Amino acid sequence: MAEIVSASATIAPARVPARVRWLIAPLLALVAALTALSFGRYPLSTWETMHLLVATTGLASMEPERYALLYNLIIEIRLPRVLAAILIGAALSVSGAAYQALFRNPLVSPGILGVLAGASAGAALGILLDGNWLLIQTGAFVTGLAAVGIGVGIAHLFGGGSVIMLILGGILSGALFASLLTVVKYVADPYSQLPTIVYWLMGSLGHANVNDTSWAAVPIAAGILLLCLMGRALDALSMGDDEARALGVPVTTVRLATIAASTLISAMTVSIAGMIGWIGLIVPHFARLLVGPGNARLLPAAASLGAAFLLFADGLARNLFTAELPIGIVTELLGIPVFLIVLHRVRRGWT
Repeated sequence: MAEIVSASATIAPARVPARVRWLIAPLLALVAALTALSFGRYPLSTWETMHLLVATTGLASMEPERYALLYNLIIEIRLPRVLAAILIGAALSVSGAAYQALFRNPLVSPGILGVLAGASAGAALGILLDGNWLLIQTGAFVTGLAAVGIGVGIAHLFGGGSVIMLILGGILSGALFASLLTVVKYVADPYSQLPTIVYWLMGSLGHANVNDTSWAAVPIAAGILLLCLMGRALDALSMGDDEARALGVPVTTVRLATIAASTLISAMTVSIAGMIGWIGLIVPHFARLLVGPGNARLLPAAASLGAAFLLFADGLARNLFTAELPIGIVTELLGIPVFLIVLHRVRRGWT
């Protein structure tokens, strides 16, 4: 039995009814979204935020001057950032959970095949060449896909695409693009380009806007949905390739589809907000604590918890100090103690 299944089976909650556990994750995401829309330099009550959201549909009325102020604050300023956090948190968490099931390892994260290293190198190259935001996003997305393509190509060239060769291919591809990133940093202007590259690599939702969120929403949502629909197939793969084939699961197709969908949504998150770590590693473990090891339930729960986690981290990044912190720093600082808590709960299953 796979490590991830055996670890999760020992910690799956038994006292809370399954129907109740299923609702906790989306409710947390909803509460986090309403809090993020209400909380900031200009705080609002949750009731007033909900009133404004209903008023935008025409189902409620509000004083025109107050409506104009709140519409600008909530809909035009805060909502794009909140939607970006929901998309990115859900995408990274689902891809992390899918990879952990695919590679049968609870310590796998979305960067296992080099997508994050590739996307970072591409974005840094975009900053070096022009600094145009569209070029940065395009470079991050294209090189993220290229990095995974190289890793998968190495695996199929030398080992027939086995799990261990996929991991080794990802390590080689990640090392290649990490080296390219170092070269870009070395040749960048130390007074203008290099600080921009370093800040971008720390991750930030400050650049999120309606255009970025709208063009990324459909492919990210489609990738998340595809991974969630493959939950039962991933459960079969967690038991091993031979057992999965005996159950009629097309192992190669499922593996490549999982890699393709996870790569797509992970690369898009980097192109929107830069490098944001730890979410794809720790959130799936909390989802297992909540709903158990079955991927059909785990993946949707991970999406909701990932969205809630990133909304909480973004709230800290925006409001903890006078100047906004890069969100990647916050997720790393939160991720270490959170992972220690998870490690305390699941260590028996791992060992």
